[in-house]
Amino acid sequence: MAEYDLKELQKIRQNKDVLDYLEQHKILEIKKFNDVCDYEQELYDLQVTLLKLQYDIIEKGKRVVIIFEGRDAAGKGGTIGRVTEHLNPKKVRVVALPKPTPEENGQWYFQRYIKHLPNAGEMVIFDRSYYNRAVVEPVFEFCTKEQHELFMKQAPEFEKQLIDDGIILIKLFLSISKEEQAERLKERQEDFLKRWKIGVLDQQAQEKWDIYTGYIENLFKTTGTKKSPWFEIDNDNKKKARLASFRILINVIVGNEQEKLDSFVKKHD
Repeated sequence: MAEYDLKELQKIRQNKDVLDYLEQHKILEIKKFNDVCDYEQELYDLQVTLLKLQYDIIEKGKRVVIIFEGRDAAGKGGTIGRVTEHLNPKKVRVVALPKPTPEENGQWYFQRYIKHLPNAGEMVIFDRSYYNRAVVEPVFEFCTKEQHELFMKQAPEFEKQLIDDGIILIKLFLSISKEEQAERLKERQEDFLKRWKIGVLDQQAQEKWDIYTGYIENLFKTTGTKKSPWFEIDNDNKKKARLASFRILINVIVGNEQEKLDSFVKKHD
């Protein structure tokens, strides 16, 4: 619950009289309140750790690329928002490209993404990426079968070149169940403040669920490599998934490949 200030939560938690009053008057449930406090504290600690890592990235001129992919309504935007919330905005960029222009359609597919790669000391986060051609484009027939197959062949080679050149590449895929997706899409439709999130393609996410699944499975199988694995995170529980995302980012950046993953995270390599 981002609307709560961590210091205010801690003050309430430390005051038994206040907690007793709130519970007696059914203003809150202690367990749910404690869960919120624990989540906000762990999130804060992870944000501090990531910020310290950003200092190191800036000082040593490292380059970091983070790719967020996932099903529609899987929570990419919210997770990215928490990741960047306390980072130095001058050294982190979020890239969410619109559909290609006619000029870009005549270029090598990766070309328009290359110009957004990080300079020394920068982190770049792609909110969807060149992997549109791996899933979204073939699902809706925005590319030919030959274009899709060529992309699937070139993507691992392209990423190997990035990594060999020193870029730290991290690929996160947020998954949700079909039932959870339906609920979130319905919530977006009913909430005026969230309705802008619904695109034309989102409206077909449910009816094309199985087609999406086939391409996603192929995505993991073909483009998940030892050098550049996919971390698939079950995002039905947003809070747990966000914490898991932070832990993955931190561990990969520091090179801690042996860190145990959460039970709801799958590594595809």
